[in-house]
Amino acid sequence: MINIEIDGKQIETDNGSTVIEAAHKAGIAIPHFCYHKKLSIAANCRMCLVQVEKAPKPLPACATPVTEGMKIFTHSDQAVKAQKGVMEFLLVNHPLDCPICDQGGECMLQDMSVGYGAGHSRYHEEKRVVLGKDIGPLVSAEEMSRCISCTRCVRFGQEVGGQMELGQAFRGEHAEIISFVSSTVDSELSGNMIDLCPVGALTSKPFRYKARSWELSRRRSVSAHDSLGSSLAVHTKNNQVLRVLPIENEAINECWLSDKDRFAYEGLNTPDRLTKPMIKQDGKWLEVEWQVALEYAANALRHIANGAGAEQLGALTTGGSTLEEMYLLQKLVRGMGSDNVDFRLRQADFSADGKQQGAPWLGMAVADFSRADRLLIVGSFLRKDHPLLAARIRQAVKKGLQVSVIHSVDDDLLMPVAHKTVVAPNALVSTLAQLAQAVTAKQTEGMAGSLVSGERVAVMLGNFAQQHPQAAQLHTLAQQIASATKGKLGFLGEAANSVGGYLAQAKPSATGLNASSMLSNPRKAYVLLNVEPELDCANPQQALAAMQGADTVIALTAYKHKALDYADVLLPIAPFTETSGTFVSAEGRVQSFKGAVKPLGEARPAWKVLRVLGNLLKVEGFEFDTSEAVRDEVLKGVDVASNLNNTLAGVEVQATSAASGMQRVSEVPIYATDAIVRRSAPLQATADASTPQVWMHSEELNNIGVKSGMNVKVMQGSGSVKLACHADDKLPKGVVRVAAGHPATAALGAMFGEITVERA
Repeated sequence: MINIEIDGKQIETDNGSTVIEAAHKAGIAIPHFCYHKKLSIAANCRMCLVQVEKAPKPLPACATPVTEGMKIFTHSDQAVKAQKGVMEFLLVNHPLDCPICDQGGECMLQDMSVGYGAGHSRYHEEKRVVLGKDIGPLVSAEEMSRCISCTRCVRFGQEVGGQMELGQAFRGEHAEIISFVSSTVDSELSGNMIDLCPVGALTSKPFRYKARSWELSRRRSVSAHDSLGSSLAVHTKNNQVLRVLPIENEAINECWLSDKDRFAYEGLNTPDRLTKPMIKQDGKWLEVEWQVALEYAANALRHIANGAGAEQLGALTTGGSTLEEMYLLQKLVRGMGSDNVDFRLRQADFSADGKQQGAPWLGMAVADFSRADRLLIVGSFLRKDHPLLAARIRQAVKKGLQVSVIHSVDDDLLMPVAHKTVVAPNALVSTLAQLAQAVTAKQTEGMAGSLVSGERVAVMLGNFAQQHPQAAQLHTLAQQIASATKGKLGFLGEAANSVGGYLAQAKPSATGLNASSMLSNPRKAYVLLNVEPELDCANPQQALAAMQGADTVIALTAYKHKALDYADVLLPIAPFTETSGTFVSAEGRVQSFKGAVKPLGEARPAWKVLRVLGNLLKVEGFEFDTSEAVRDEVLKGVDVASNLNNTLAGVEVQATSAASGMQRVSEVPIYATDAIVRRSAPLQATADASTPQVWMHSEELNNIGVKSGMNVKVMQGSGSVKLACHADDKLPKGVVRVAAGHPATAALGAMFGEITVERA
């Protein structure tokens, strides 16, 4: 620590910090534009000029390191004169369009000009004009004449997003921010550039001209679209969500937000929103009153339970449902005598059930990734499944973290990877077994050597590993590696409530059927909560066949979807912005939230719908007045931390037989993960949401006589689809990569397994 003086105030600050960092730490404001605490120093706006004793001229506070005994003056005549001079230059070419600028009311330039700008301009020549640019469906760059060349957006792309998609071209007054060769900005974190822009040059394209900042009401909420549990603010006007912004939370999402969380709200009020209860009679859908629909649903369930038996009832929900909704769903089904309830819809291997000591979780705090020195990631599409976690790991790599990857694809993580092994899905177990053996033997070379040499090791199983047909064996081997390196073992988690599902007991006990068994051995009645089976399940063919063959399907859903073909009752429920509830993030953080707007039409919070169903079916314990009362019952006497445990015992690791045909590798695309995201028009217009394509090694394409770009017929199970095919020589041979969870591939079978490709 060193001692300095700012504006006569004695301050103790860290050695190596800059003047602006020391001032901010002491609560002293220094005007600035290009400086941002999460980005590198650019020192190109010069707004933060301050006077330093014995310095011949004002110095930029963001780029001046402090020294022992330094005396700094931020509001002296010299400093203020310099700051006002910079402001005059910044305003020389700035357009006078504040009245129609979306940044109005939140603009740093607007705020600073009040304090440092003159009442009139000495500049009378024509202002320069920079043409607008189309950089994609999310970020608007239509008014680049407003740009002050702070380069925050450029630095964010390089340093946080990991790819330089914007850059500064030309010099002097001709300098402008452009994308490369008129390409779009496709980063999964691109929306953060909007927040970083201190003027109105980059704004939100979906929010453009919708409202002024002072007209909006703000409500705190929690991310519903991945397992991180990001803190966010939902901005509303006239009972409609108009935008979503991050709330700074260093422990979770820092000051960032993924595009999925930022723009998914556009899927809330789509034309296919279900706003009235509906029942099917004589093959036709009728809108009815709530009482009629609920009694119809209760009678149908009672009829099946009393006739065919309670074991013929099955309940499915997704990991995006709230803790309260999951709890009441399982309580309803169990109250009727069935144990068939599950939220793990994309899981294929349930052999760990009953052998794992607690709920699988991250194994550590999110912030601890910044302190790890070795990280092994097994089976994860990290960038797309967990964008903000990938960004945090990217920063840790710069500080010395060594990342090793074992996967069936070789996607670019936009960071240096120390060691990488890419094998077909059926070779994952044997590959991990070899690594476990090498680590146990303390080998000093390659991936094993990297892990053995670490002091703070983490081993993470991604979505692909958790959905793998031998997931329990991968878990066992990962546990061995973590144990041998004295490291942490964790699950990255698929959905907002992947951990909460276990705490809510929304999975079968010893007697019940899991999600896979409920669909492979169809039940006579299903209750679906937030589920679109053909997109949310591991085997869409099997799921759809089970729904179509059931006597009764009751869907609690916010949308009309394919359930119109097979359901008997549609009950409109409120998405997370219209209800209160709780999510338990991957790190075990319990976060409750309130609804930001009223439910649309006659939609109702799902916990209320389930409560009334419980009352109609005379199931005990459904006397809840608030969602908080439900939450308190779930967590009563429960120490969440002690319920989180990744320890697995009693699973044998077996050698895998060679596959006879081509193996499928599938991910759920980033903008196909849940019902709301799938309906967000801006997200569906991005490159990441384009129609899935088939990817194979070029030798495999040659074997079937197909050239890259041609259409192929893909067959799996009883279904087939036609898709464009492309070569990817980073894929293992014998592998076909084709995405799941998308309408274009919903006719195919399981996410893993044999698949056939032939020329279309």
